[in-house]
Amino acid sequence: MTEDEKSSTTESVPMSSVAEALRQTRPFTGADPHSLQHLGPVERLTVPAGEIVIHPGEPTWHYWIVLSGEIRAERLEADGSPTIVGQARTGEGFGEVPLLTGKSTIPFRIVAIEDCDLVRLPAEQFWALLACCPEARAVILADAAQRLHTYQVEALHREKLVSLGTLAAGLMHELHNPGAAAKRSASQLRENLMKLQQLSLRSSNHPKTPEQWECMKGLLEHTLHGCRLAAMSSIEQADAEESLGAWLSASGVENAYTIAPALVSMGFDQQELACAKEYFEADAFSDALNWLGALVSSVSLVCAIEESISRISDLVMAVKKFAYDERSPARDLDVHDSLQSTLTILGHKLRLKQIQVEKRFEASPSVIHTRGSALSQVWTNLIDNAADASQAGGQIEISTWTETDSVPGRLVICIQDHGSGIPADALPHIFEAFFTTKPQGSGTGLGLEIVHRIVTQKFGGAIEVQSQPGDTRFLVRLPLADSGPKPQA
Repeated sequence: MTEDEKSSTTESVPMSSVAEALRQTRPFTGADPHSLQHLGPVERLTVPAGEIVIHPGEPTWHYWIVLSGEIRAERLEADGSPTIVGQARTGEGFGEVPLLTGKSTIPFRIVAIEDCDLVRLPAEQFWALLACCPEARAVILADAAQRLHTYQVEALHREKLVSLGTLAAGLMHELHNPGAAAKRSASQLRENLMKLQQLSLRSSNHPKTPEQWECMKGLLEHTLHGCRLAAMSSIEQADAEESLGAWLSASGVENAYTIAPALVSMGFDQQELACAKEYFEADAFSDALNWLGALVSSVSLVCAIEESISRISDLVMAVKKFAYDERSPARDLDVHDSLQSTLTILGHKLRLKQIQVEKRFEASPSVIHTRGSALSQVWTNLIDNAADASQAGGQIEISTWTETDSVPGRLVICIQDHGSGIPADALPHIFEAFFTTKPQGSGTGLGLEIVHRIVTQKFGGAIEVQSQPGDTRFLVRLPLADSGPKPQA
């Protein structure tokens, strides 16, 4: 058989045929040969390099020992690329974690990196091994503890990267719009200032009468106080622009239909502009209205720039609240502010799916004691999941209230969506690490486990989920400030 024709083989062999080889491996070093004989026959496998030993989601009812070769555990990402999460080389065992933690499936792909000679023990033999061989038991339990710790560290790091990615994507879109608007407004403002200078120089050649000065003074005062006018409907605004444009054109004003929208947006009408028509000659009236139009447009652009910069400032403050320095001193936090900051960060995703958010902030007081950004990570996961579960054009409700029927009092936050719901058989496992109801590669299975850990361990609170088709609710209960033990740093 050639190298290309290699295939895996599995055979049942007596323990005596592999006992000596097993005793050369780390789990079985120093094991009593007579104890191993009680385990009975075992399965021995030869697996060529590159072959998949276990596919994601397959049952994991065996403990494996690598007699020779190398095995690698890989997680498949959304784009199909693998990420290495663990390895087992010659003399090492693997597969103890799912058995010890009661997992029936594995979320990873197990691949042979080299030609491998393997022995596997089914669950019954694994438990018998732990009972009869204390040397193997000590090594297996130590391996399980080390792997669980590694999984937990990797899970926390990965979930932080996911949250960071969500934050960065939201900020990219949120900052782009006001930034681009401010840039456009600044460019147009420069053109307006040059036009104003030209019109002012031309107008300076014609002395003004007291009536003209008084008329222009009134129009100027109106312009400088017109940044916050009540919005008109589209039809009302179009009618007003058309009417004013026609009046200006009939009065001989140059660029009549160009300056009419700016004048209407600032609240000017024919009656208010009549004084200029009355006191100025035709050419001077046209220059005066074009000067006024340029000034009005400039003020509008300044308002737009101010609004854009205010939006950017709001985003920066939201990020500051979201990613508060973990080394900062413990402080009291208004949960309503924390929720609003998270909604600001996720605003683009919600708008992209046209999801409406209804807020019912009724908790009073709404303050808890906290340190750092952990709570923002809770809201990010829960609201992001609600957005993923919602249909386009759907709605998410965020409600808060206080419960005073127990001591200490509790602040309750409810995040509700109207998606397809969580399957009943999945509900008991929803907060387990690496468990996800999303398609393969779409979810990490880490977010809700970390949310549960933050709420229960860091804040001494509780979290529960209620779900049926069309109504899924996550309820977070947190001790109110100064009503219980402080959260851990």
